[in-house]
Amino acid sequence: MDTPRWIRMVVVILALVLPAGFAPAQESLNPLLQPYLAAYEIPALAAAVVQDGQVVAVGAVGTRRWGEAIPVTLDDRFHLGSDTKAMTATMAAILVERGKLRWDSTIGEVFPELGGGADPVFKALTVERMLSHTSGLPSDNLSQDAMPYLALITNVDGYPPGNLDDIRAWLVGQWAALPMSGRPGVRFEYSNLNYTIVGAMIERLAGRSWDELIFEWIFLPLGLRSAGLGPQCTPGRVDAPLPHAVIGGKIKPILAGPMADNPAVIGPAGIAHMSVLDFARWAGWNAGQGKRGPALVQPETLKKLHTMVAEMPPAKDAPIGTPPSGRYAFGWGEVRLEGYPNPLISHGGSNGMNIARILFDPAADFAVVILTNIATPKCDSAMKVLTRELIDKYAERGTRPAAQP
Repeated sequence: MDTPRWIRMVVVILALVLPAGFAPAQESLNPLLQPYLAAYEIPALAAAVVQDGQVVAVGAVGTRRWGEAIPVTLDDRFHLGSDTKAMTATMAAILVERGKLRWDSTIGEVFPELGGGADPVFKALTVERMLSHTSGLPSDNLSQDAMPYLALITNVDGYPPGNLDDIRAWLVGQWAALPMSGRPGVRFEYSNLNYTIVGAMIERLAGRSWDELIFEWIFLPLGLRSAGLGPQCTPGRVDAPLPHAVIGGKIKPILAGPMADNPAVIGPAGIAHMSVLDFARWAGWNAGQGKRGPALVQPETLKKLHTMVAEMPPAKDAPIGTPPSGRYAFGWGEVRLEGYPNPLISHGGSNGMNIARILFDPAADFAVVILTNIATPKCDSAMKVLTRELIDKYAERGTRPAAQP
């Protein structure tokens, strides 16, 4: 029997008006999330659970602006921070499949104009080394080794005229003249410089800015309609959860502006934003490892991005949003939770005013994402507690035996 016309019309209308990734049978996480706000002094909190590519539970609670009643929604944009890195790694993989880039392509090959004054070790750094943070480039802290690199990022007056891709290419040339402080392949050192440089290599080979390409290659094919770059709010408006900083011991909302995000020039390392539903869609796509479209890359390439290649030594007091220990792949780390049978592929992100966390288990086709708009140690602890609670409550529905090596 044919489906009645009115039912077909309802299905079409729902497909048009519901947010991407929304499923009518979703369970609300709001009652579970709500207590975290007061207990951990969090303005806004959102989370989603994905099983077999479908969002089975989702919620968003709290306010866009601390001290005011501006309720968040499932469509609100949250900042992803370093969770952008996995997207940049996927973009590099797209170029590898197109034959324009190799995993062992070097900076010197892509930027042949680097002269004899460039450090030969820097010029020989490969895409694989940089995506796995084993290049020897200094970490993004205020150590003596990192200062010359960080100074160039923030020295806006020294940039040449042009677009962000012009500035990134110029930065590669400037960094090439600095002596390398570490040797490639010796140790893991988490660094935004690695992904900024890979972003510049993508731009040179594709002939377009990374900022354009991430929309064309990642956001649009996956239907991430809320996705964007930079501060999650529009200048002058509170149209998304504002990022928050603690200044003078008090929580302060930060309006869109130069202090509301990382410098745009390091975009490939961490300036994407999107809604919890779109972030869940990204997580579910990765958890499926090529079982579901769109085919941005071949399944074997996606698995390579998820395959751990570097050991992360324990980092005492690791900055919020950076991996403290474990193993690292290309834009992804690995965590193990007590009582859960499989290792979880994971990453955290923070620009110092927001936190985003993503975890997924390809063996179970299961994923969890959590987002918030403050980045205090107390909030970071909340994220860990909430992760455990969501895993314990929902993972048993789909947990399957650990994958065989």
